[in-house]
Amino acid sequence: MRALILIDHGSRRAEANDQLEAIAALVRERGGVYVQIAHMELAAPSLDDALAECVSAGATDVIVVPYFLAPGRHVREDIPHLAAEAASRHPSAQVRVAPPLGVHALLADLVLARADEAR
Repeated sequence: MRALILIDHGSRRAEANDQLEAIAALVRERGGVYVQIAHMELAAPSLDDALAECVSAGATDVIVVPYFLAPGRHVREDIPHLAAEAASRHPSAQVRVAPPLGVHALLADLVLARADEAR
């Protein structure tokens, strides 16, 4: 089974962390993939906990998707390191890290949609 783990930085503010769960719910609605969330720090669940949930659900192919726009230090170093550590505890799963959201035509559409919402 294929699974995705959406990971962000994490916040002390619950409403900020809730947004990651909201986007995960939208991805789940599309179907075809098991989805969990994780926060790098400041909030639960951790990447290790999220990977354990995926493996418990039967996932053997897990893709960690950084919920970041740019390939900064967290995306290039911290998340791959956390993913490798977590994967070492779950050898039955292949764990890969996707690129960040980055530059994409759909993000341009979102920028225009948000600009239309300005008051």
